[in-house]
Amino acid sequence: MESIFHERQEGSLCAQHCLNNLLQGEYFSPVELSSIAQQLDEEERMRMAEGGVSSEEYRTFLQQPSVNMDDSGFFSIQVISNALKVWGLELILFNSPEYQRLGIDPINEKSFICNYKEHWFTVRKLGKQWFNLNSLLMGPELISDTYLALFLAQLQQEGYSIFVVKGDLPDCEADQLLQMIRVQQMQRPKLIGEETAQSRDQRLPRSDVDQAIEANHPFDGTGMLDEDEENFQRALALSRQEIDMEDEEADLRRAIQLSMQGNRRSEFLDSMPQNVPHTSQTDSLSSEELRRRRQAYFDKQQQQLQEQDETPNLYVKPSQSSSPPETDPGGDMSEEDMLQAAMNMSLESVRNHLNMEGDK
Repeated sequence: MESIFHERQEGSLCAQHCLNNLLQGEYFSPVELSSIAQQLDEEERMRMAEGGVSSEEYRTFLQQPSVNMDDSGFFSIQVISNALKVWGLELILFNSPEYQRLGIDPINEKSFICNYKEHWFTVRKLGKQWFNLNSLLMGPELISDTYLALFLAQLQQEGYSIFVVKGDLPDCEADQLLQMIRVQQMQRPKLIGEETAQSRDQRLPRSDVDQAIEANHPFDGTGMLDEDEENFQRALALSRQEIDMEDEEADLRRAIQLSMQGNRRSEFLDSMPQNVPHTSQTDSLSSEELRRRRQAYFDKQQQQLQEQDETPNLYVKPSQSSSPPETDPGGDMSEEDMLQAAMNMSLESVRNHLNMEGDK
């Protein structure tokens, strides 16, 4: 592959790249092609002047821009055809009735020039193999003999004009080398800019929002998200993150409140006389009186919890009581450790309550 001459796209000079890739060398420059285009413009002007320089058609012709070249570097088929005549080469339209009546297999030709709108590229046979020498590719693309006819038919369906190059092409090193060996291509060459874009996308870190958008709308090659849809998905992902954070804070707050409720119950039981068994008091009360006192105690606890919810601070400092200092949910503990400790204390308070109910 290294021996094959292949010019890559620069600006809009695809006509120059097409000719040089066909001839396998730097045979034409923009200056030379511009000279051919100016010569064609002058010949057309002289033909129009034959009808009278004062005619309306002639004045209109002078006001129109050149059809053979423009400032971007585009050159017409007439420029390419005249440039090839220098080498004794001729262009024939591939799908013309005259050529189709010949019934020539494309494999038996030597090269083709393809055009769509303002882009030109060459398909040429080097040695015994065909290559797509499109200047938009990073390198030559190998085309098998069986695929050549399908490739040309596909180009025609896409609107390309295909020209057969007739005549003897100049000798080149790649043609001589590939007459002796055959090459294999494991991977199709990428388009110019495709590899750069992929590497840039890989270097850029993706945020959680971008990953959420990609998960909701995976790219399947059928289209891209428009701007409004993308903005909506970003807002949706951000709102989900905020909801998750609020849920975590609410869970932490409830766990701390349960642990504090368990501590108050422990303080209430500890404040009772130690020499009086707890079961003696419950045995001396009727079931209705016990239910009423229990209900009053829980109503008082519920009221205290509501007052705590109205306070702006998430963490409540412990009061000056007999509670041990290790139950303080703040300090240097992390949020995960505080949540775990709070859950353990709430479970312990529930076990104490169940034990009291079992003693009754």
